[in-house]
Amino acid sequence: MAILTLPANLEDKIFEIKFGADDTVSKIISYFPLSELEVQKIRSNLQNESFDEFHSIFTDTITEDEWNNTKEQIKKKFKDELFDIDKKF
Repeated sequence: MAILTLPANLEDKIFEIKFGADDTVSKIISYFPLSELEVQKIRSNLQNESFDEFHSIFTDTITEDEWNNTKEQIKKKFKDELFDIDKKF
């Protein structure tokens, strides 16, 4: 599988990276929409300036400070809710 190396602060914002059959990145899902600078950094690391499969779980745009202050709570709540879905069946 291909490896995408990102700075820790940017990797922290990514929920999931999906790969295609050819081991290239096919979709990047972040918790919140990424900034244009973050998108450009990922495109640069992918060496694919036309990559456009960025998706986010939440649609609200938040500041870097808001993310840093709430990221652990957001990640925990989101993961807990996903695990609770599995427990109900």
